[in-house]
Amino acid sequence: MAVEKTKSAGSVIIAAQNCHQEEQGAFTGEVSVPMLRSIGVKACIVGHSERRQYYGEHDAIVARKIKVLLKHGLQPIYCCGENRVERESGRFREVVAGQMREALGGLAPAEIAGLVVAYEPVWAIGTGLTATPEQAAEMHAFIREELHHLAGSRAMEVPLLYGGSCKPENATGIFQGKDVDGGLIGGAALTADTFIALVRIAGEVKQHH
Repeated sequence: MAVEKTKSAGSVIIAAQNCHQEEQGAFTGEVSVPMLRSIGVKACIVGHSERRQYYGEHDAIVARKIKVLLKHGLQPIYCCGENRVERESGRFREVVAGQMREALGGLAPAEIAGLVVAYEPVWAIGTGLTATPEQAAEMHAFIREELHHLAGSRAMEVPLLYGGSCKPENATGIFQGKDVDGGLIGGAALTADTFIALVRIAGEVKQHH
């Protein structure tokens, strides 16, 4: 689930966790974008770290998914981020920039402006490690800069979500980052009280910024 500082409490849409890159065809077990649209889905996650790790979803595939989502009027929620080896070797900026350029490089600025981008520090998901507010802010600023290279001034229209083990204990510091517009919430969304607390924190941070 996504929590955005820019959304009001009553602004709720339904999003999917995945889609197929082809509009139609014999792909048993997959869900097409037209199928999602037919049931009222408004957005879809693409490039999630688990899709990359377990299903070989690389950015060439993600680029195709984004194109078909935009064609049918659904908002892509594009995920990017580095693993622990890439973080510790100092290659994390290079890795994220490469992901973005391959997945988003074929889009027009107006198309990029219609995306949501989620930063997933893979090394902080389910590992017990957590990105500091400073690390999150640094990477979000870097992603905003990369978006500017791709889309010019329209980069400022793209909400940037943090998606690395965000929970009530660390959300305030992370959400206070200048380019952190909310969170892509995984495990913390499984418990209603925890997720509601994150929504409340996002709203409080918005009021004070």
